[in-house]
Amino acid sequence: MLNVLRIANLALLILFPIAWFAPLLRAALLPIFGMDEISVISGLQSLWGSDVFLALIVTAFAIFAPYLKTIGLALVHFDLLKAKVLPVLGYLGKLAMADIFLIALYVVVVKGAGRVTVEGGWGLYLFTGCVLASILVSIFTARHIKATTA
Repeated sequence: MLNVLRIANLALLILFPIAWFAPLLRAALLPIFGMDEISVISGLQSLWGSDVFLALIVTAFAIFAPYLKTIGLALVHFDLLKAKVLPVLGYLGKLAMADIFLIALYVVVVKGAGRVTVEGGWGLYLFTGCVLASILVSIFTARHIKATTA
């Protein structure tokens, strides 16, 4: 069981960066002009130029929180970090879910505007899947540790 959790978690170290560069959304003012693809990275680049505070929040939620959690879980899996940190790592995963909520809220708001077309890209599903997988890995890691120490 622990080996499966290790492999799944280490896979996330590769999949998260792919998800950051993958197209989350395709948006266009009018669909006849073609659609621009927006990724986590391109969205952050745009935010840094216009709203630094929001850029800091999104950077923390979309990049630092999930990756720090994944690294922390890897350290726990290889006994380089004590299992006492698992609750903190769980909170980091929940912060990453907040970013997905922000993206979903953006899609709903923009779709309400008349001439704007927004479509979810495959990166949105990859990023969501990575965050959910990370949460599941942490839950099963906590259960495994509880079962082996009891």
